[in-house]
Amino acid sequence: MKWIKKYRLAKQLLATLACGAFMAMNGGVSLASAAVVPSKAPAETINVHRLSESWDKVFPEDSRVTHHKVTFHNRYGITLVGDLYEPKSMNQGGKLPAIAMAGPYGAVKEQVSGRYAQEMAARGFLTLAFDPSFTGESAGEPRNVTSPDISTEDFSAAVDYLANHGHVDSNRIGILGICGWGGFALNAAAMDPRIKATVTSTMYDMSRNIANGYFDNGKDAADIQKERKEARRSISEQRTADYKNGTYQMAGGVPTEVTEDMPQFVRDYHDFYQTKRGYHSRSFGSTTGATLSSLLDFMVMPLLTYADEIDSPVLMLHGEKAHSRYYSEDAFKKLTGDNKELYIVPNAVHTDLYDKMDVIPFDKIEAFFKQNL
Repeated sequence: MKWIKKYRLAKQLLATLACGAFMAMNGGVSLASAAVVPSKAPAETINVHRLSESWDKVFPEDSRVTHHKVTFHNRYGITLVGDLYEPKSMNQGGKLPAIAMAGPYGAVKEQVSGRYAQEMAARGFLTLAFDPSFTGESAGEPRNVTSPDISTEDFSAAVDYLANHGHVDSNRIGILGICGWGGFALNAAAMDPRIKATVTSTMYDMSRNIANGYFDNGKDAADIQKERKEARRSISEQRTADYKNGTYQMAGGVPTEVTEDMPQFVRDYHDFYQTKRGYHSRSFGSTTGATLSSLLDFMVMPLLTYADEIDSPVLMLHGEKAHSRYYSEDAFKKLTGDNKELYIVPNAVHTDLYDKMDVIPFDKIEAFFKQNL
C-alpha cells in the first residue's frame, strides 16, 4: 500500500476520492408559535455561469428522449442546474412520474446521473439529473465544497422543482442516488415524505467513510478515533491558512496515473474518471477533488441517523465484487418495513454500475419505480 502512504491523512483524503475516484431543541421555543418571515425566492439565473449548449456528455444522445437545461434553487438560495429528460412518446398535456438523480460523489450530470436519467426517460419517466451545489454548472462559492446537509437538501430542492412542473404528477416523485449520492438519497428519503420511492446504486456512506476510513469493520475504535482527531487538527490548521491566503486547499481528485501498488478499486476509479470513458473537466473527481475543509463536516454529522424511519419503498443496488458493498449491506440493516430490497448485481465491481449498460439492472429499476410511483 505504498501509494496510499504518499498522501497526507491517507484514509480521510482517499475518502474524498471514494465516489469521485474517491439539533438541538430550539431552547424551549415552539416552532408552531414562532414568527415566520417570508423571503423572496432567488432569481433562477442568479450566479449561474454560462451554461454549455453543446452535447458535452460522456455518453451518446438517445433519440427516444428530449433534453434541455433547467435551473432551480435550494433553500440556501443556491441555483442548481440540471438536465431534464422527457420521453418523446409522452402524451400532449400528460403528467408523468418523475425521478431526480445525482451522483457519484465528485461527478457531474454529464457523467453518470445523466446516463441513468436518459435511460429512465426512454422507459417512460420524466427525469432530472442535476449538478450539486458548488459543483459543475450549478452556482455556489467557493467551488467544489461538499456538505452532508446541503447535499441532502439538494435532493429536496429537486423535488420542489419537479412538484411544480407542469408535466409531472406531484404525488409520484422518486429519487435515485449513485455512489456517495446514494447515502444522501437515503438521508433525503428519511427527511422528505414527498419522496415516494428511492433507489441507491453502488452506495457510499460518505460520513462513515470520511470519519472512519475504508474497511472499518473490526478495526480498533481507539485507533480510528486517534486518526480522526489528527485529521481534524491538520485540516483545521489548513482552514486558518486558507483564510489567510484567500484560497482553498483542495483534497485532490482521482490519480491521473496508475501504479503497481495501487489498490484495485483506485485503479477502477482511474479507469473511469481519468480516461475517455468518463473524464469531464467540470468533475472534481476528474480534477481537483473537493475542498479539503469539506471533510470536517462529514466527520461529525453522520448520515443515515434516521434511516429506520423511511416509510417509503427503497431499492438498493450494489455490485457483488465491489469494495464498497459493505456500505449498502450495513445501511440496509437499518431500514425497516417490508418494502425495502437489497439487490446484489452478480460479478460487478463498484464502477461497473456507473456506465456499463449491460450490467446496470435497468429493468429492475424500471419495475421498481413503475410499481411504487
